[in-house]
Amino acid sequence: MPDDALLEIVQRQTFRYFWEGAHPVSGLALDQRTSGKEADDKVSVGGAGFGVMALIVAVERRWVTRDAALERLGRMLKLLLHARCYHGAYPHFMNGRTGESIPFWRKDDAADLVETSFLMMGLLCAREYFARDTPEEAAARSHISILWDEVEWNWFTQGGREMLYWHWSPYNGWAMDHAIRGWNECLITYVLAASSPRFSVEPAVYHRGFASGPGFCNRKPWYDIELPLGMPFGGPLFFTHYSFCGLDPRGLMDRYADYWEQSVRHVRINRAHCVANPGKFAGYGESCWGLTASDDPWGYSAHAPDTDNGTITPTGALASLPYAPAEVVTVLRHFLERYGKRLWREFGFVNAFCESQNWYADRFLAIDQGPIIVMIENHRTGLL
Repeated sequence: MPDDALLEIVQRQTFRYFWEGAHPVSGLALDQRTSGKEADDKVSVGGAGFGVMALIVAVERRWVTRDAALERLGRMLKLLLHARCYHGAYPHFMNGRTGESIPFWRKDDAADLVETSFLMMGLLCAREYFARDTPEEAAARSHISILWDEVEWNWFTQGGREMLYWHWSPYNGWAMDHAIRGWNECLITYVLAASSPRFSVEPAVYHRGFASGPGFCNRKPWYDIELPLGMPFGGPLFFTHYSFCGLDPRGLMDRYADYWEQSVRHVRINRAHCVANPGKFAGYGESCWGLTASDDPWGYSAHAPDTDNGTITPTGALASLPYAPAEVVTVLRHFLERYGKRLWREFGFVNAFCESQNWYADRFLAIDQGPIIVMIENHRTGLL
């Protein structure tokens, strides 16, 4: 099968997670689905943003009609407009039936600014895409504008500190005290905060907040590949995916880095580590790589070269398609040919696998399935 036809099949099968597998009432993306089991009501707010972007791809590729997508988007927006929010920001998880917050941890029970930024990224894409002069599309744009305009990004500087903070709770205040500092998946959070029409932040919040700290600058070689930013070896691959689902890294530069080059090098380092395979894990090689956050045989972890335990996560390589096209297609074909139905199921590829432990996940996560669809599309057409 030609590469492009195969990529279309992968996108379309994965889209089933956000169409058939979405919350039955609101249509928002459920946090996770397990093969053969009924889902609960837990919606992932960031995953919902990726799901909105996947919906745009589905319309453009005619997997669903424009009218059906607008009906689904309308249900999503209806819940979001009435859901519990905190200074315009949403929690990490919410109930897809009622809109009530679902705590992530004991004190992480309310606003999550980073998850909100992934949601807003998806909604802003939808506001641009559904641009026709019809009552349904005008209503969708209006409702998205309300949600976007009301996120109080500057509130999350804790009263004027030169930094954004991840969490706030009406019950626990700033107790989490988690500053959003780079390099990581949060560039989009600062870009949206800077561009807010009502509650924007000053440049110093970016330069002295995100672009600071021991984990920002790198400029060291890993596997003979110099990395401009980030932790040793670059960290998990979702750093190269989440912000760039809707923010084009090609030609995106500031005084710190060229963000296209940053992402390309990060992916090359991750691949080089799996090829070198210092841990001698089964399956690793040029056709099997991709370390990022996912389930593993022992729980859940942000897998990276310096935290490698033998777990490969399909979204790690597949969502890296724009940065290493030939290498990623090789991985895709290998996953299907070697592992078959152990990896490829009703909603696309399962979350992760560890051949050394003969372990294959039986669930799918919204935050992994969404970037597969979106980043493949960004490679194919640049749509999002």
